[in-house]
Amino acid sequence: MSNLNNKVAIVVGGTSGIGNATVNQLLNEGATVHVVGRNTDKIADQANLIKHTASITNMADVNELISTINGLEKVDFLVNASGIFGPKPFLDHTVEEYDSYLDLNRGFFFITQAVAKKMKENNSGSIVSVGSMWAKQAVKATPSSAYSMQKAGLHSLTQHLAMELADFGIRVNAVSPAVVNTPVYHGVFGGKDEAEKALEGFNGFHPIGRNGSPEEIANSIVFLLSDNASWITGTILDVDGGVMAGRN
Repeated sequence: MSNLNNKVAIVVGGTSGIGNATVNQLLNEGATVHVVGRNTDKIADQANLIKHTASITNMADVNELISTINGLEKVDFLVNASGIFGPKPFLDHTVEEYDSYLDLNRGFFFITQAVAKKMKENNSGSIVSVGSMWAKQAVKATPSSAYSMQKAGLHSLTQHLAMELADFGIRVNAVSPAVVNTPVYHGVFGGKDEAEKALEGFNGFHPIGRNGSPEEIANSIVFLLSDNASWITGTILDVDGGVMAGRN
């Protein structure tokens, strides 16, 4: 386990799923964590946890958050983990649904810009975004055109920022998960119990034979954030139970 005492992290979308698992790991390893989400009340208060209520699709909220970031003494880590997922055929997509995905990237873009400026002051930092296997490959059972555009955008941003920010000691990576058992599926399948049941059908989709857990993705995120990954930047890490290697 790495020691992250005195490290300051911002986790956007840290109130549930992969983001929340990452928050918990960072706290356990001694970091101070600023968690950003629309409903921060749903996570318990604890030492070294600072909550910021914001919707990153709302530019007024984003600008307020940027002011807060500008006022911080330092930021060592940023995790971009907010996400929504609602499979829908391309021919049925509405403008509102499209915007709900792509507006996330606008928020990520300008929050990351503010954090990178802060990291540049200390000539060090590490940024990890949560991408998706769906950005690399289409799955007929889950039509996800707008979602995949959004995630592919994050993958591309990761590579561009890795190039641009390397001069300032900042590393930028992403993780690309396959099916992970998180609350993002509850809405897709009409509730927690229904989602658990439906997700069982995806276990065999992965060569390893099961869906992933938020903690498993968080393990990879915290690794990429840490000095253990000091020579890794611009990487889109497949954390997917083997899906990109082939199919069962």
